[in-house]
Amino acid sequence: MKNQLITLLCLAFLVLPLAGCTVEQTDEGELPDVEVEGEVELPEYDVDAADVEIGTETREIEVPDIDIEMPEDEPEEEEPPPGS
Repeated sequence: MKNQLITLLCLAFLVLPLAGCTVEQTDEGELPDVEVEGEVELPEYDVDAADVEIGTETREIEVPDIDIEMPEDEPEEEEPPPGS
């Protein structure tokens, strides 16, 4: 447990300086001139996404009844201005 805590603290101290830095581009980059001969094949991927079902249901929620009795307002005395 102590080792995990020390590891987490070390990671936090390493991440904090990165979160406070700013990055500005100082020079435009250029791609090199490339000549391609023949056919170009892109890789194919078979992706099976998870099935997600979204729906709604109606529920009845019991809400407590709250009675609040407010005290009667009393007029506040005005304070004299400072220096009077």
